[in-house]
Amino acid sequence: MLDQILDRTRQRLPALLERTDDIVREATEAPPPPPFAAALSGDRLAVIGEVKRRSPSRGPLDLDLDPVAQASQYAAGGAAGISVLTEPEFFSGSNADLAAVATATRLPVLRKDFTLEAVQIWEARALGASAVLLIVAALDDRQLRRLIETAADAGLDALVEVHTTEEASRAVDAGATFVGVNNRDLNTFDVDLATAEKIAPLLEGVSTTVAESGIFGPDDARRMADAGYDAVLVGEALVKAGDPAALVTALRVPR
Repeated sequence: MLDQILDRTRQRLPALLERTDDIVREATEAPPPPPFAAALSGDRLAVIGEVKRRSPSRGPLDLDLDPVAQASQYAAGGAAGISVLTEPEFFSGSNADLAAVATATRLPVLRKDFTLEAVQIWEARALGASAVLLIVAALDDRQLRRLIETAADAGLDALVEVHTTEEASRAVDAGATFVGVNNRDLNTFDVDLATAEKIAPLLEGVSTTVAESGIFGPDDARRMADAGYDAVLVGEALVKAGDPAALVTALRVPR
């Protein structure tokens, strides 16, 4: 599935690359966004609430989701940041969702997409994002280092996502200081919180760490806090919750 998503992403890139100069200019003229990783500190587990209409693994979650209304619920519950899916074909996301959320909230916003080229980072900055996602499984070591540097040049944090111990070592070697561990196996789509627990010791030198996928309630959040994570990124559970604000509050367990 990752290969399919990346193939479709590459097909959309030429049109974006043609606009590189304009995008970089828009990004540099935009006001600086609030820092993302720094917002995840504190004595409680930070929660990043995700605006997500669908996913390849779970199918439709809420195709009529209002991104601003959803983000407002997360903020009301005490979320430290917002993640917005912008991939259009497999996640039904859009750049408009990101821009709307970034405009409507004071919280830092992560652009959740499949970043392969530097222009995508500058585009995220122009849209109002504070951070971008870099998936180690989608990049070679040279690309990963280059995109981490580009994010820094653009004034954005780079959340470097890993799924295995090997990928965690690659992220650390590339200089990542903000790392997310996705508990979802990319091949089987199975979710196991033990993945983050196993990888945590490899991230002791990383400034800020995030556990992703498989967090549905306070017990799951407690496991991730006990494993040493600074934050959890939660999508499906919050989108499907009757009271997203209350669930965000419940996930903010003491660290």
